[in-house]
This record gives sequence, C-alpha cells and structure tokens, in this order.
Amino acid sequence: MYAGPAARVKMTSGNHFLVPGVYESKVYWALIANGESGNMALHSSSVPLSARARNLPARFRAGAAILSVCLFLCVVPKVCHAQSHDVTCSDGTGDFETESSSGVKLHVGAARNAGLATRSCEGTLSRGKLNLVIATGAALLDVDTFGVDLGVEVPVATFQVQKSNTECCRSYQIYSLLEPPHLLRTITGGSFFSAADTDLDGRIEIWTDDASSVNGIENLSLSEMDFAPPIILRFEHGKLLDVSAEFQSYFAQKIAEERAGLDAQDLRDFQDSDGKLAADAPYSAHRLYQLRKVKMKVLEITWAYLYSGREQQAWRSLADMWPVTDLDRIRAALLSARARGLRSQIDGASTEGPTARKKRARIFDERTKSEAREGSPAASGAMERSIDLTVILPRPILIERLPPLGISEQRAMQLESQLDLVVDSAGKVRSAKAAENAQWIDPSLINAAAKWKFIPAFSSGRPVASRIYFFVSLKR
Repeated sequence: MYAGPAARVKMTSGNHFLVPGVYESKVYWALIANGESGNMALHSSSVPLSARARNLPARFRAGAAILSVCLFLCVVPKVCHAQSHDVTCSDGTGDFETESSSGVKLHVGAARNAGLATRSCEGTLSRGKLNLVIATGAALLDVDTFGVDLGVEVPVATFQVQKSNTECCRSYQIYSLLEPPHLLRTITGGSFFSAADTDLDGRIEIWTDDASSVNGIENLSLSEMDFAPPIILRFEHGKLLDVSAEFQSYFAQKIAEERAGLDAQDLRDFQDSDGKLAADAPYSAHRLYQLRKVKMKVLEITWAYLYSGREQQAWRSLADMWPVTDLDRIRAALLSARARGLRSQIDGASTEGPTARKKRARIFDERTKSEAREGSPAASGAMERSIDLTVILPRPILIERLPPLGISEQRAMQLESQLDLVVDSAGKVRSAKAAENAQWIDPSLINAAAKWKFIPAFSSGRPVASRIYFFVSLKR
C-alpha cells in the first residue's frame, strides 16, 4: 500500500500550475490553458515553465466549466513533504507568483543569501521600479488572499507572517494592490488568520484568535489548550470591527465540545482545589495533570462565552465551575488578558446579533453559465438566470492533499476524482463534494479540499463567488 508524502500544487505565473516533482531530475509538471476554451492539458518538460507561460491567455471564458489539476506524488521527501499547516512558504519551502489586474506582481518564496536559497521565506510586491518587501527572513509567509474586496474600498492582498518558529503567533498584513502598492494595516497576535465569506452573504470575515493574550495564562501554554479565544473580524466602512457575536452558533459548538469532555468527579475535585494548581500542589503528578485539563476546559468555556458577546453567561458559567475562593482573581486575569490582546487593535464591535437578516451572495456557476444566490434552487443545480459574461476562473494559491489510503500506488495512478466546489469571493472553499457523475471519490480528498485556497473568480473586474468542477488526478 502506498502512503507517501503530501502533494502540493502552486500557481507560478499567469494561469498555469506547477506541482513540485523530482527537482534533482528536472522533471516539471504543469497544467496549461489551451486558448480561450478554458480546457486544461497536461504537459511535462525538462525545462522551466517560464518560457511556456509567456503566451498563456490572461482570461478564461465563462463557458470554461472545468478546472483540472494533477497531483504528482513526490518521491523526494525533502522537496515535497507533509506539513501540519497549509501555508505558502514555511522554512524556505514553497513558492508562489502572480500578477494583479493593476500590474502589481507578487512573489513569495525562499529568502536568498548571495543567490542561494535559505531556510526562511520572503515576499515582495512590485510594479515597475517599485519593489516593496512584505517580509524577509521569516519562518512562515503565507498568501491568504489576493485581489479580494476586504471592505476597505480597494483590492487587497493579505499575508500571514511569523518571524520565527519560536514565536507563538503571527501577524496579518493587508496591502493595497492599487498603484503604488502599500501597507494598509497590520493585525498581530493570532495563531492563524484566514479571510472568508463565511455565510456567503457577500461580506468577508477575518477569522483568528487571541492566542498571544492567553499564552502562558495560569502557566498554561498554547499547546495545552484545545483552542485560544476565537475572534472574528470584518471591515465595515473602513473600520475593523469585532463581529464574533454574529457567529454564536460556532462558539456554542465549541462550548458543547468542552462540556462533553468534563468528568463530573474531576470537576468537583477541581472546585475543591485552590484554583491555581501550582507545581507544588498536594497531588500526584497524574492527578495534577488531570485537574489542569479540567481547569483548561473551564477557561475555554468561559472565554467562548466572553468573546462571543455573552459576558454575563461567561461569569455565571465560571462561577458554577471555578473554586469560589479564587473566583475574583481568575475573573480579573481573564479581563486583563482580553484588554491587552487583539481587541485592543480594533475600531469597535458589531451591533448585529446572530439572527440578523443577511443577504445572499451571487454565485456564478461556471458549469452551467448561470448565476444564483446561495440557498436558491439554482445553487443546488437548477439554473436561475443565464449569463453571458467573461469570467476569470479561480486560480489556485495552495492545494495540498495526502495520497489516498487503502489502495495500491499503481491503482491510485489510474484514478481520477471530480469535485464540485463552491469558492467564495475571498478564494476559500465553502463547499466541496463529489460531482454527480464522478466515478470514484477519495473521502480524504473532500476534507483536504476544504483547506484549499484560490485567487477568486472575477466578473467585470470584481471578485465573485463561483461554483466549478475540479478534476484531481494522481497520474504522473
């Protein structure tokens, strides 16, 4: 049975895709657009693809209903290896290049020293003689979005940056792609950042957490936590707002999961403790470990309420589960952590509640050349309104998956999966399922597709949500 390393696909320039292969043997694989039909053909070559890419068409017709990709199974682990996080460049591994409609070029890849690649990342935005450094010498540099409308009235590119592997957290840098490209805003302190049109309502949220503010709280590290306090942000009229209260169902699920993991006897024993659980507390090492787990879950339940706009419920829940003699101290500690955390960087909080009526975004269906709103019959397959628009299809930023398990490598090479994807206007996959006529589907592929990132589709120069067929083949 074959269980090799992860396969990765990156867009290198124009509209072609490079799958890392056996670089020592100079084997390159790419998918190259054929004319305006939008059909994709597989090519291999022993020479770099830059020369081939020069004459690629810049636009695909709306009738191009299918995107196709070949995932090459790497045989050189140091070139193509599985990672615990899906990012564009980590420790010098990974690269990405593209260009905006305004002519701003983006490059992310290994930082170089005297012309040689190093084990760190750098990124630049350039136009003409201007060369703007996003970061250099970074342990991690990730392209989160490119060309999207984040609600700041200009198209932007956004990046996650982590300076070193010893740092707990990342920064989120937002750059204007209008000439000249420039930094608009930086948000710091999250363990991740990801922009998405969560509800497909045409508004993009930035999902993150308040990791830096709780790292080390009560002598607990981030690695001991199930989750740091989630925070959901959105730009409205140029102001960065905390909109977490609009997504209380998400927080409710987190709370339910933590409550389900609490043992009644362990909780009573924790309530009988001093709450601090110092290393010299009168417990065996194993029992101290168990009580610290209870303590962590109580904190996570509390801050899930607190960060979702339900402060009174947070304090009631804390009072029900925390040692009474230590209640005032821990409440003050939580408020202090939140005050110095990521919320100190925002401009306000949304006044909308979780039941606020939201419009639905239009989804351009590349399979049928139709336009629908999410939740309408057309979004489920029936045509709502025919359109005759020139649409630029989504282009991959990062596609990563593991080879299918349970079948031989030879059999895997003969199989092809066809996915039905909904990609939002931030380029994130909101829905992934097997296409109706798919002959075979690898269940792990559906899970992997949920993490894929694209440059979104564009219609009339604006990013839009789209529905596409996406072929995945493991053929070499």
